[in-house]
Amino acid sequence: MPSLLSRAIPPPKLPMKLSFDLVHVGYNTGMVVHTFAFRWKPGVREDQKVRALAEIRGLQGKIPGLLETWVGVNVSPRSQGYELGGVMKFADRSALDAYVTHLVHQKLLQWLMPLIDPLEVDFEA
Repeated sequence: MPSLLSRAIPPPKLPMKLSFDLVHVGYNTGMVVHTFAFRWKPGVREDQKVRALAEIRGLQGKIPGLLETWVGVNVSPRSQGYELGGVMKFADRSALDAYVTHLVHQKLLQWLMPLIDPLEVDFEA
């Protein structure tokens, strides 16, 4: 089952001037941060939620270019129903692209996608 990333329209490249202007605030056009949040669909069991958390954490060390992974239960009172959230840091956009199609990630998506209403945001940082 394809990831949201594989169905998404590629983000626009920043104009060179804007990229240059952001350098002074630490903007880095190399590293990519992948953020996600999940709303669980009705009927999802607690053991499935725990499995999702464990398997997402378990991606670390299995996918080249995935530098850091954080995932946990959302504690924000402004969560709008998103119960699980996470952040992954990738070396660059090509590492993020490789993650999308990586076998370990695809295996996770096969059982996870039917259980969630996901939201994803990726940005260069």
